[in-house]
Amino acid sequence: MKYNGIQFSRPDPFLVEGITFSRLDPGRPSNSKRPVPSQPNHVGDEVGKILFSAFGPFILPIIAFILIFRADATCTSSRPHIVVLLSDDLGRLETSIYGSAEVQTPTLQALAASGMVFENAYVASPSCCPNRDSLLTGRMPARHGAHPNHSQMKPGTKLLPPLLKEMGYQIASFGKVQHGRRNFPGCDFHFSDPQNMSRDLEKLFDSGKLGPGPICLMVGDRRPHVPWIEESIYDPDEVTLPTTFIDTPETRRHWARYLSDITHMDAEMGRVLSLVKKHMGPDFICLFTSDHGGQWPFGKWNLYDSGTRVPLVVSWPGHIQPGSRTTALVSWVDLLPTLIDLAGGTVPEDIDGKSFAAVLQGESERGRDKIFTTHTGDTMYNIFPIRSVRMGSFKYIHNLLPGAYHTNHSDILRNDGRRAYWDSWDAAAASDPKAADIVNAYHTRPEFELFDLDMDPLEQENLAYRSDFRNKLAVLRAELEAWTKEQGDDLKPHREPYLIGESLSEIRAEVVAERNKR
Repeated sequence: MKYNGIQFSRPDPFLVEGITFSRLDPGRPSNSKRPVPSQPNHVGDEVGKILFSAFGPFILPIIAFILIFRADATCTSSRPHIVVLLSDDLGRLETSIYGSAEVQTPTLQALAASGMVFENAYVASPSCCPNRDSLLTGRMPARHGAHPNHSQMKPGTKLLPPLLKEMGYQIASFGKVQHGRRNFPGCDFHFSDPQNMSRDLEKLFDSGKLGPGPICLMVGDRRPHVPWIEESIYDPDEVTLPTTFIDTPETRRHWARYLSDITHMDAEMGRVLSLVKKHMGPDFICLFTSDHGGQWPFGKWNLYDSGTRVPLVVSWPGHIQPGSRTTALVSWVDLLPTLIDLAGGTVPEDIDGKSFAAVLQGESERGRDKIFTTHTGDTMYNIFPIRSVRMGSFKYIHNLLPGAYHTNHSDILRNDGRRAYWDSWDAAAASDPKAADIVNAYHTRPEFELFDLDMDPLEQENLAYRSDFRNKLAVLRAELEAWTKEQGDDLKPHREPYLIGESLSEIRAEVVAERNKR
């Protein structure tokens, strides 16, 4: 193995630079030949005694130093390469590995066949900034401070990539890893183009700037974040809409464009992995996930599973069972701690994240007992703080401002390639009671929601106000309240909410006017 250009062999406690030391005489190589004089060499023996008396005490420390240096160099050079692939606004169910029969994601399919798929992976928060900062810090949003979207972490907040640096890793970031495509501490090479990561990766490989030792590549594709591609590869008339949507031609056209971006993202990730295998070989840890659900009603900016439960696949040849699946509960705050653990590092104790390496290596089937998710808001578009906890199959959601409207970018801006279908939803709601129920459920929420995900995976039947689930609700409420206090979460909105009773059309007009002033 090589470390900084020096070739090392496997460390052996009795081997230094090819010389084996005898266990009986640590000061003499056992493979060296002792001269056999024809008569006793008393002068030589006396000189040897004098030299050993003078320098003997230093021999063993020198040997120990050499062995420790060799072992440390070998440990660093033997750490696995790491590749982290991030999608943006990708719903878990809109991939072939989670049951979609129409969305083509062959790269994810191949990755799943070579590794482990997680059925119950959750984000910390369903918007870009707080969740990506949770990835990089291993802390939940209330602790790192960037709770609303487009906000900043608390000064002095420690990130985890520098720990990988201390372990000898060279770190390269491509596209959207941290929110805003910003650079972050510990990163050696930073490329901000969020769609041509394979091009920039090839440039880095060809530049010769990557030295020997382990490499960590973090690759973030902006797709399928809005705006969606104009040219769809899927037929709008043939796509299958989620049952929580209102079926209109405009919705179908936008959904087909969204699915097209998913397939294009998958293809780019395939190009990235091909380059990695070409230049780094096939033996590396690969992790793929998404920062939260899609920018659709009940998805992003919501604590329903369509917003917080995300795809997660991890592979590592020879270490993770190919084609395996797990129901273990894991969180985005656990991702980097797990990679640090797998690479032989020490996970900090003062963070929220925990390693699930034992699950990946088949040593355990259990992840977390509880999953917490949080959302505070997003500038002037979304002012609707929510907190949630899942235990077992039950999930409890606390809508902190039930007297306010839930709104976000999609229903307010309504521009092409993003959310232009919303006008058709309002038109349908004016004459179709079922459509009206969907729009109403989107804008107004009860304070408490409780769902049994085994019986109701789409979270359509709220059990919070049923007497036979009163005890279950009480247990989960107590868990969430205790956790938010522990986190130092003030549970407050980041600005004044839009109260129910106000005109939604006037609210939209005011927000658009504020946006145009910026």
